[in-house]
Amino acid sequence: MADKAEDKKRSPSVKSILGGDILANDFFRRQTKLLILMMVFILFYIHNRYASQQQQIEIDKLKKELIDIKYDALTRSSELMEKSRQSRIEEYVSEEQSDLQTSTNPPYVIKKD
Repeated sequence: MADKAEDKKRSPSVKSILGGDILANDFFRRQTKLLILMMVFILFYIHNRYASQQQQIEIDKLKKELIDIKYDALTRSSELMEKSRQSRIEEYVSEEQSDLQTSTNPPYVIKKD
């Protein structure tokens, strides 16, 4: 009779696992702190992975936004260069019928002695 009781303690059945009786086993009672620590580490791992995935998504979004802003800045820069060319400025001044004219004398540098 004692041998049958020991066999039941040694080999856990599916019923004892699903019913939760296995947690009352002496081994699990002694290792409770370790099991709790393992669960905390598992939760920390899951949280860390989720946070890193969210950061990676944010990095990808910011990279795309940076590329769009660079292209926009390049477009605006080329438009400014095109509008500030001397020939375009002369056209604009002539259309406005201003008294301004292009200088025929070359510029010269005033030196300080």
